[in-house]
Amino acid sequence: MPGNGLWRTKSIEQSIADTDEPDTKLRKDLTAWDLTVFGVAVVIGAGIFTLTASTAGNIAGPSVSLSFVLAAIACALAALCYAEFASTVPVAGSAYTFSYATFGEFAAWIIGWDLVLEFAVGSAAVAKGWSAYLQTTLGLLGFDVKTEVGEGVKFDWGAVLLVAVLTALLVVGTKLSSRVSAVITAIKVAVVLLVIVLGISYIKAENYSPFIPPAAESGPAAHSGIEQSLFSLLTGYSGSTYGVLGMLAAASIVFFAFIGFDVVATTAEETKNPQKAVPRGILGSLAIVTVLYVAVTLVITGMVPYEKLRTQPDGTRATLASAFADNGVDWAATVISVGALAGLTTVVMVLMLGQSRVLFAMSRDGLLPRGLAKTGSHGTPTRITIIIGVLVAVAAGFFPAGKLEEMVNVGTLFAFILVSAGVLVLRKTRPDLSRGFRVPLVPLVPILAILACLWLMLNLTALTWVRFLAWMALGVVVYFVYSRRSSVLAKTGEAKVEPEPVVKRGEEPGI
Repeated sequence: MPGNGLWRTKSIEQSIADTDEPDTKLRKDLTAWDLTVFGVAVVIGAGIFTLTASTAGNIAGPSVSLSFVLAAIACALAALCYAEFASTVPVAGSAYTFSYATFGEFAAWIIGWDLVLEFAVGSAAVAKGWSAYLQTTLGLLGFDVKTEVGEGVKFDWGAVLLVAVLTALLVVGTKLSSRVSAVITAIKVAVVLLVIVLGISYIKAENYSPFIPPAAESGPAAHSGIEQSLFSLLTGYSGSTYGVLGMLAAASIVFFAFIGFDVVATTAEETKNPQKAVPRGILGSLAIVTVLYVAVTLVITGMVPYEKLRTQPDGTRATLASAFADNGVDWAATVISVGALAGLTTVVMVLMLGQSRVLFAMSRDGLLPRGLAKTGSHGTPTRITIIIGVLVAVAAGFFPAGKLEEMVNVGTLFAFILVSAGVLVLRKTRPDLSRGFRVPLVPLVPILAILACLWLMLNLTALTWVRFLAWMALGVVVYFVYSRRSSVLAKTGEAKVEPEPVVKRGEEPGI
C-alpha cells in the first residue's frame, strides 16, 4: 500500500498498469539480442580506447587487468539485482522505478535525479570525445579540419552534429536505433579484436614484471587534501599509486568503462518478453565486454613497459594507439581512431536513450511535468528526447569536457547500491510477485554488491563526493518546490491499482 508524504510508494501493479495508457504507451519492439547489442554498444567506448592505457601507466601498472576483473565483479553482482528487478517490474525508468516501488517517492526522485547526472553528463562528455576523435580521423585522412571553432567562447560543431543526428534516430524509434547500433557495434568490436590479435605478437614477458609494481608514496596519481580518495582522507594513508591499493584504486577508475549496462534495464517496457530478454541482455553484454576488456589490458601492458603509458607533463594521456606507435605500428593508430569514432557514437546514443526513458518515467508519475511523457507517432517520448538532445548539444557544444569520469562513477555506484538493497526489500514485502529471473544466494549476493560498490565509492576523490552531494542537494530543493506536490500519488492519495492477493506461484516467500 502507498504510504504518506516522502515515503509513499507506487505499487508494482500500478507501474505496470501505467504502461498501457494510450498517450504514454511505448512500442514493444526489442528482443534479447537488441538489448545485448545496446549493452555492448554503450559499454565499449571511451573506457576501452583511452582508460585502459592511462590507468595502467598512472595507477596500477600491469595489474590493471585485475582492476578490471574487480570492477567487473562489482558490476556483475549489481547486474544480477538489476536483472531480477527488470524482469519483475518491466517498466521504463530502471533504478528510479525500482526505488519508487520499494523505498518510496523521495528516494525514487533522488535516484532519478542521480541518473540525470550519470546519463546527461556522460552523454555530453563522450560527445566531446567523439568530436576530438573526428578531428584526429580527418587529419589522418589528410583533411586539416578543426571541430572546435571560435575565440573566447568556443563552439564544438562536431559534438553538436553527432547529438543532432542521434536525437533524430531516437525520435524515429528504438528498433531503428538498435539496428544502427548493431552495425556500428560490429565495427568497433572488430577493431577491438584486431587490437588483441595484432598486439599479441608484440607482447614481451618482461613487461609483466613486476605484475603489481611496488607501492609509491608519490607518482602520477598521487594527490593530497580534497583531491585524494575519500579512503585516503579518512585513514590518512596516501599510497594509492601502484601496489595493491593502487590496483584497488584503479578498479574505482576503470569502473567508468563498464558504465552503461544498466541502460538495458531502462528499455524493459519496450521489450517483447522482458522477463527473459532483459536478464539475458544485461548479463550477456556484461560478460562479453569483460572478456574484451581484460584481453585488451593484458595485450597493452605486455606490449610496452607500463612507465611509458603514464600521462605526459602537458596532460596528454596514453591510449591504445600509444602502445602500437611505440612498437612502430603506426597504421594501427588510424584503425583504432576509426574504431573509437564508431565506439563513441553508440555510447552517446544509448546514454541519451537511457536518459530519455528515466525522465519519461518521472514525467508519467508527475514528478516532472506530465505533458513531457506524451509519446509520438513512432511510439517514443518525442518531447523528452528533443529536450534532452538540445540540452546535451548545448553542454557538449559550448562547455569544456573536463574530468567527468569520477562524477559519473559516484552517481552510478549510488544507483547500484539502492537497486541491490531494493531486491532484499521486495523479496520481503512482495514474495508473491512473479519473477522472470531470481538473484541466487539471497541475501548474500545483494549484500556483497552493496559492499563492493561502497568500497569503489570510497576510492573516489573527496572532491567528487563534494560535487555529488551538491548536485543531490539541488535535487532535494527541486523535489520540495515542485515534485512533491505535483506527483500523481500526491494528488490521488493512493495508487489506482491495488496489489492483487498473494499468490505464491511456486516461489519461496521472504528473503
